[in-house]
Amino acid sequence: MRLSTTSDVWWKNAVIYCLDVETYADGNGDGIGDFRGLAQHVDHLDRLGVTCIWLMPFFPSPDRDDGYDITDFYNIDPRLGTLGDFVEFMRVAADRGIKVIADLVVNHTSDEHPWFKDARSSKDSTYRDWYIWSDKPEPDDPSGVVFPDEEDSLWEFDEGSGQYYYHRFYRFQPDLNTANPEVRDEIARILGFWMELGLSGFRVDAVPFLVEDMGGDSEEGDGKLPDVHTFLRETRAFMKRRNGGAMLLGEVNLPYPDLRKYFGDDLGDEVTMCFDFIGMQRMYLSLAREDASPLAEALRERPAPPKDCHWATFVRNHDELTLDKLTDDERQEVFDAFGPDKDMQVYGRGLRRRLPPMLDGDMRRIKMVYSLLFSLPGTPVMFYGEEIGMGENLSLKGREAVRTPMQWTPHRNAGFSTADSLPVPLVEGRFGPKNVNVSAQRRDPDSLLTWISTLVERYRETPELAWGDYQVLDSGTPAVLAHRADIDGETMVVLHNFSGQDVTCEVLIEGLDEDEVLTDLLIEGTVKVPSDGRTRFDMAPYGCRWLRASSPEEAPADSADIADTQSPD
Repeated sequence: MRLSTTSDVWWKNAVIYCLDVETYADGNGDGIGDFRGLAQHVDHLDRLGVTCIWLMPFFPSPDRDDGYDITDFYNIDPRLGTLGDFVEFMRVAADRGIKVIADLVVNHTSDEHPWFKDARSSKDSTYRDWYIWSDKPEPDDPSGVVFPDEEDSLWEFDEGSGQYYYHRFYRFQPDLNTANPEVRDEIARILGFWMELGLSGFRVDAVPFLVEDMGGDSEEGDGKLPDVHTFLRETRAFMKRRNGGAMLLGEVNLPYPDLRKYFGDDLGDEVTMCFDFIGMQRMYLSLAREDASPLAEALRERPAPPKDCHWATFVRNHDELTLDKLTDDERQEVFDAFGPDKDMQVYGRGLRRRLPPMLDGDMRRIKMVYSLLFSLPGTPVMFYGEEIGMGENLSLKGREAVRTPMQWTPHRNAGFSTADSLPVPLVEGRFGPKNVNVSAQRRDPDSLLTWISTLVERYRETPELAWGDYQVLDSGTPAVLAHRADIDGETMVVLHNFSGQDVTCEVLIEGLDEDEVLTDLLIEGTVKVPSDGRTRFDMAPYGCRWLRASSPEEAPADSADIADTQSPD
């Protein structure tokens, strides 16, 4: 493919890296991460090959929900720095060619936001209709409570005004009333403000809950509420007017047929990319069974996104590792394999663990999973610390177990801060900073950091993985997932062995020219495809192979070729 084509739609083969400024790097020694500290570590992301940084919420907040309870959409949390510090960070990222997106959290505000304080002061308040009110709470749907361990209703009584307000999430996060055109206009201003400061897009939190018609006192509460798809189309159109290359990354955890609607169906005029929650959950079921079939089935079911839209693939995100789309029995299989203790589980539907402890530190399996991440069709999204194999701290509450300070060195405070103490404790034990840190792994050719850097490099060299038409192939054995990607006459064949056993598989590879060979991009060697296309591959336990079709003259050089060129005449 022409690189000019891939650059136009940059998100299709981007490498996205999610981080929390508060826990990434402390630049002023107060124990809290900030934009000054982050700016000094952008080169780590540049060396890794990251092309887009996704910032978790950095706005002023009481911090009762890790920054998702916002009190000012137009400023920086003072603990994290100033708008000037933010602009300096953006300049450093731009200098390295790295784009930046941020969380767009407009489902709700904090109950300490000035809008809500004003709204609850009187039924005649200017901001009263910016929220959703009712004299009597509507019947609760238990399945609609997002945090069932802490909330048992979607409505909270406000004693001051004598009405109930709606909250899809925590009771201290009242939902905004997007039926109100003034609210929608304000959301557009928020988008425009941060785009003017350099953001290239937004990750949209809880997309299906952006617009909820609960009736109440709103003049537009009955029958006039724009549906979520209209809202997304308007948002995307506004962003394109401001910046034609801007993107929306949507958190849409729905079955595939329902999810595709959030792309805008065939028009592709709503969310630019959607996370593949189904594929992620099936991947963990495949890991638990050492059987690739569940993931293969998901990839076959997954619909093709509209043109210029894409799937976002991930191993885990900043929330719980949700397993809600598995059956009860399947979810229990994953719990038994990777989180058997109740303390490792959360909300009855997910795990609050990171991958390396779940796999007991088995580097073969860990490396295989990240090979999957970068070779499956979609844009890979990483959560900070994944590149070095960080673990979790189960002494912390809920999802905070995986949001611990970044581990830069084996020394004091993991190189995160010079403070005497940290508000958020570090991971301890086997996956703590003495054993897992950036400094040591940067010097180790066999480290996870080196492996992921290599995968990023290979992924960026092979745009057919992200852009091509993909097909799941029959490997002849349940343990091996085989798929191919084709575009503009270029072909990649990728295989992963989910089992701890040596496996020989046979894959039918059709349509290649007679003289073409498959060159492995991860290890040395080429594979000749027989005339009938039935090609045998030997797979090591938890092995992975990335094979690119080319003529022998165009195949990448290996050590034997180099030796030939250096031999005397």
